[in-house]
Amino acid sequence: MAARSSFAGMEVPIIGSDSIKWFNIAVPSISTSMPPPPSPEPFAPLTVDVSSCCSIGDPPTYFIWRIDQSYPNVLEIVEFHSFEEFPRVGLRLEFANALCPFAFICKKEVPTSLENPYMLYALTIAGVAYLIRLTDITNYASCTAFPPSDVVEFSIQNYGDYGAITAISATMGCLVIGGRTGLVGCFRLGFLDSSDPGFLHELRDDSSFGRLWSLMSRRTIAPVKDLVCLHIQGKRFLLVLHLDGVLQLWDLLSFSRLLRATFMRLWAGENIHDTSIVPLAVLHKPKPEVDREVISVYNLHFSLGGKTNYFVEPSTMNISMEGGPLIDVKLSSNKIWILKEQGLVLHNLLSPRESGEFEQRFCLQETVVAEQLFQTSNHAAYDLLWLAHSLYSSTKDQIAPHVSSVFMRMLFLPGIFHNSVIRETLQDHNRHFTDSEFHSLTADGLKKEIISLIEHEGVSRNPLSLINCWRSFCEHYFYNWDKKNAACGLLLDSSSGAIGLIRKSSVSLLRCLEDIELLALGSFDELGESASSRINLSNDLEQELLCEVLSCTNSLSQQLGKGTPALFYESFFSEQSMSPEDIVGRFLKVLETGYTSSIAAVHVSELGVDNAWKKEIDDHKALRKFSVHMFLSLHGLYKKASTWDKVVDVVLKYLNYLVPQKNEQKLGSEAVFDISTCITVQATSQVAQVMFESAVGILLLLSYMVKLGGQINMSPDDVSRVQLELFPLIQEIITEWHIIHFFSTTPSESPAIEDFSSQLSLLQIGNHILQTVHLIIFLVYIFNFNISCAPSDSSIDRRSWNDKLGKCDFTLAFILLLDHQSFFKDQNRVDSKHLPNPTSFIAPVRNFISRIVWGRSDDVSSSFSTHSTMLALILLKHGQFDAVEHLLTMVNQNILKEKTSSGIQGVNNEWCTLLHLLGCCLLSQAHRQAPRADHVSPAAWKLHYYQWAMQIFEQYNMSAGACQFALAALEQVDEVLGLKDTYSGADFLNESPNIAKGRLWANVFKFTLDLSNYHDAYCAIISNPDEESKYICLRRFIIVLYERGATKILCDGQLPLIGLAEKVEQELAWKAERSDVLVKPNPYKLLYAFEMHQHNWRKAATYMYLHSLQLKNEATLKDCQLRSLTLQERLNCLSATINALHLVHPSCAWITPSLQGKSNHKDLYPSKKARITVQDQEPNDHIPGQKLDSCMDIEKLENEFVLTSAEYLLSLANIKWTFTGIEKPPPNLVELLVQSNLYDMVFTVILKFFKGSELKRDNFKKQSLLLTSSNNEAVHDSHDMVSATQYSKGNDQWDALEQYIEKYKSFHPRLPVIVAETLLYADRLIELPLWLVQMFKGKVKGSWGMSGAESSPASLFQLYVDYGRYPEATNLLLHYIESLASLRPADVVGRKRTSAVWFPYTTIERLWCKLGDLISSDHMVDQCEKLRSLLQTALLKHFHQLKVDSDDVMASATS
Repeated sequence: MAARSSFAGMEVPIIGSDSIKWFNIAVPSISTSMPPPPSPEPFAPLTVDVSSCCSIGDPPTYFIWRIDQSYPNVLEIVEFHSFEEFPRVGLRLEFANALCPFAFICKKEVPTSLENPYMLYALTIAGVAYLIRLTDITNYASCTAFPPSDVVEFSIQNYGDYGAITAISATMGCLVIGGRTGLVGCFRLGFLDSSDPGFLHELRDDSSFGRLWSLMSRRTIAPVKDLVCLHIQGKRFLLVLHLDGVLQLWDLLSFSRLLRATFMRLWAGENIHDTSIVPLAVLHKPKPEVDREVISVYNLHFSLGGKTNYFVEPSTMNISMEGGPLIDVKLSSNKIWILKEQGLVLHNLLSPRESGEFEQRFCLQETVVAEQLFQTSNHAAYDLLWLAHSLYSSTKDQIAPHVSSVFMRMLFLPGIFHNSVIRETLQDHNRHFTDSEFHSLTADGLKKEIISLIEHEGVSRNPLSLINCWRSFCEHYFYNWDKKNAACGLLLDSSSGAIGLIRKSSVSLLRCLEDIELLALGSFDELGESASSRINLSNDLEQELLCEVLSCTNSLSQQLGKGTPALFYESFFSEQSMSPEDIVGRFLKVLETGYTSSIAAVHVSELGVDNAWKKEIDDHKALRKFSVHMFLSLHGLYKKASTWDKVVDVVLKYLNYLVPQKNEQKLGSEAVFDISTCITVQATSQVAQVMFESAVGILLLLSYMVKLGGQINMSPDDVSRVQLELFPLIQEIITEWHIIHFFSTTPSESPAIEDFSSQLSLLQIGNHILQTVHLIIFLVYIFNFNISCAPSDSSIDRRSWNDKLGKCDFTLAFILLLDHQSFFKDQNRVDSKHLPNPTSFIAPVRNFISRIVWGRSDDVSSSFSTHSTMLALILLKHGQFDAVEHLLTMVNQNILKEKTSSGIQGVNNEWCTLLHLLGCCLLSQAHRQAPRADHVSPAAWKLHYYQWAMQIFEQYNMSAGACQFALAALEQVDEVLGLKDTYSGADFLNESPNIAKGRLWANVFKFTLDLSNYHDAYCAIISNPDEESKYICLRRFIIVLYERGATKILCDGQLPLIGLAEKVEQELAWKAERSDVLVKPNPYKLLYAFEMHQHNWRKAATYMYLHSLQLKNEATLKDCQLRSLTLQERLNCLSATINALHLVHPSCAWITPSLQGKSNHKDLYPSKKARITVQDQEPNDHIPGQKLDSCMDIEKLENEFVLTSAEYLLSLANIKWTFTGIEKPPPNLVELLVQSNLYDMVFTVILKFFKGSELKRDNFKKQSLLLTSSNNEAVHDSHDMVSATQYSKGNDQWDALEQYIEKYKSFHPRLPVIVAETLLYADRLIELPLWLVQMFKGKVKGSWGMSGAESSPASLFQLYVDYGRYPEATNLLLHYIESLASLRPADVVGRKRTSAVWFPYTTIERLWCKLGDLISSDHMVDQCEKLRSLLQTALLKHFHQLKVDSDDVMASATS
């Protein structure tokens, strides 16, 4: 049954495997002195091309050996590890005789020497067997011959009669040969000496009866066909296949036969996982009469338990051998790989498809090389030429360079370029090089040699002759490539499932296709679940539509030819590149009308008139057939979808799938240049090429559809949607995949001999530079940009790095990979100890693509334009100027397209950085072509260039770039100004050094201020040596800070104000005097904060007081509501002023606002007129009735604060009142406050301005402090500063009065006296409140009688007497006299002390007289006599008591 096939994978050449330096070592032989006897037939198999791979140890060391039929006596060996770079050295063993197509390398079971851990088995066609003890290949660099002690040889012809040797195999310590006689000999080579017993064992049937029967029947044994050594669970077995199909299994330990079956040619898989099954593949012919071979797959089952049992189950798969001779077969536990001349196929052994075996094909490199070099057909190269004619018909001189560039780019693609092939091809064209000359050539050097060769052969410079030269060169190259890189065998690592291809002069691995590659190739059935979900086709109809779209794309690509994507790709590198729209338009014109008329003339000159006419007719027919086919296909697509919107939706989903995927990556600590790295780069280039060609195909198809428009029922809305939605997305996809492919395939540049910064001095500015960089300037990153991502010397040796740069196989992608952290230290990578299997390439490739396009997963910005700057920095650091120029030019073009609608001024710092880097590269290109300019000093050139660059950046408002160039120019000023004689034409030479520097620092200040980098702007100010420029910048600095609300930086201590504090203060004061009172932030407040931070308390107080004066003037012009806010702000200013002065020593706690408020403009602006002079704008500081010349101390400020507080409270009560002086309150103030129920403020004013004796009853009387007793209104509606809840204990004014007296008597102790006197004055008969009386009766500790403070019982007694309240006075006096007489015995002693008792005797006398006067006047006689009698009696007792106490005191003093 024929197997169905699918395209499953590709061959990925290992970069560097074609550039091996060989150590040629001769193998000594004793048999060379003894000529072999003449024989009509060779004793052993003749030399053929063969190779294989041996894996030894864990982690494995891989040994690849090769035998080339062209050099039959040479055995090539390459040793490598998967976790290291593929080696650039190999071992080439030269034997005395031709070799059999066999070799085997293994490790010693018990090594006797650490220097020779490996053993090599080989056999010559003369039957001489060799055992060579090997060490690491690098140890043979200085050797020319093997030491005889490391070589063991013997001749098999000396041991038994085997006839001609027909099969060879080996395992560790045992060489097995099978002869034409059917005998199998096992030589214990490596274990025993050839003379030791047991050195040879012949595998025979040990049964005596069997041997006897064999002799009697004269039965012959068929020649040995194949030998295969097996390792099964630690035991060694040998499979012997005879020519008659008999298969025998032998135990190499006991040399006994275990199994007998019938087969033909044999291959066996490895028993890696210690399973009980070993797969076997057998080649045979089912029908001898039919020349068709089949490989049948069997399973060898075994059991090594108590009873050893072996059997072979029936065939599970039959694979027909078609497509050329068989080269090699490899089996794993579940797969069989079959290598034929026409390709490599894979069959799955575990799950064959229901409809027959499913064959997976792998694209080998022969196909890729043929397609890329236009060798798939005789007319492929000519199609490229005709297409280039159509693209560049208007500029025919551009055709040849573009065609040559396409061929050159294809020739140097990794995997296509081959060192030995290119050398042999050059030799075919009489270009010969020695080994040292050829190895010293870089990629650029080789390109120059090839171009020189092509131009020499195509002397006519005709495009047709040129294409013929390239066609001939590529034919030779492909022939040599195919000859030198023929496949010899397969490489299989069963531990990891890795499969590779060993060619004559290179090695490669195989990988599975990416999902996006499968989709681009139309293999929908092979897509995985993740890919299907990502593309998100909702139903079968959408999948059918996408199939139709891809089919149309393929038809269109086939019509245009293979050169379409190549020319489209090449257009990105053209100096006068056309836009993608122009290129697509030219392609569409070819599809519409065919090639241009100029091509017909070329056909006539080449083919003749008749043949050219015939070709033109054939081309016209093919074009008509294509047009009809596309027209019908697109109509069918529209009919199936019913609307073009559905088709556009499907195409949009497909395009979103083509967008490079962003992956979350876990990065490792160190980059490693190993085989996986090489494979990743090569696989990435393959994926990128497929994606680029797919995107170009979709772009051409959509453009073709838009051009047809109404002919295929596309409405204007459909066309607009395609143009607005799909075209920008496609162009972005094409650009990204182009850059990925560019990085993966472009050889790196050689390292510069001297640093670019030192070479800059050779550059002369020319018109060609100015024209190239109309909008962009260069250089700053060369001199000022520190790149922080250099690879550490510990990870990659710098010398080794420089050796790789410039080599054809070291592309730009390696620089990116090795400079970054490793892309492979993540969860998706296989064990690096083994070679990667075909599926494990997917994750590293995706990660690398994601890193190029999207950057790291932790990057803040994920746009490609942002990340391209970091990529450019890495490349620029390693001198890859051409690559950076190409990368940034493309990104810059995209940014310019995006900025078209918003304008150039909408650029950001990312674009500025991009232009910096792009300028470096353009400058490098100019340097390569510019002559040396000896008349201009390097520093002068740099300074002139930097200033010009700064101006260009400033012109386009790109402050970041302009600032960098200004800083760079400052570094050159001192040197240039000392070399005036070497420079001419510079404006700054007429300036002093300070002025020149000042101008540049002023520019730095401007640019940093534009970028809101205030700290850097201030640093530019203090660095400016030009005083005039410095102060102008300082003034501008403060103005901008005000405008942007960023004045906090002046007061928070961030700026070093040493030397400029006074100037900053002057600028702030100048600003404050001329600013509106409502400006925010207020300049005076800023000055206050500035001075407070400087610990200038008096200045801080002065500026806040000036602000209060400013507010006072403003408050008079406003209504009540706004006036209240202004007054409240003024209170805050006065409070801040008082607080600041409290920080000063009391002797200095005063301010002079008149002196501080005047600015010295002459000092502030020494060389310029003040913008507004004092005469031009006289500040309204005149305050009537107040002299500003006087000093303001804390007391005066407190007076003003109290009066302002009163004004504020009155304004809240809608009463407009103001004051002029601050010494005394206006007469009507207290009355207004009382009327407004602002009692707290009343007490505050009275107690503040009337102290000590000044506080009298008249003050309260005149201001009508007390309300009449008939008015019992509550005071809860008072707008006082003290909350009403503070005096809400009672519901009348007596309670309020009590609380106020209690509150304020601590400020003035006489307050109760004044209140009581005021009450009595208002009403002599009023009954004083009990709480007020109790305030007078407080007793002073340690005294008796009526003594006390100002509000004492004596004061109350005097008030009673003064206002005729004689009964209350008498009762009060009697109360205190009686209390003195009735003291406790313990207090009597205290009473007898000196001055312990005091009474107001004068007032008592007045009371006595007043009572007498009343009695004499017959007024209240009875009452007065009674009071007088009581008073007399009490006084007599009191005086008697005083006499007794006095006598006691005198007696005690006498005693």
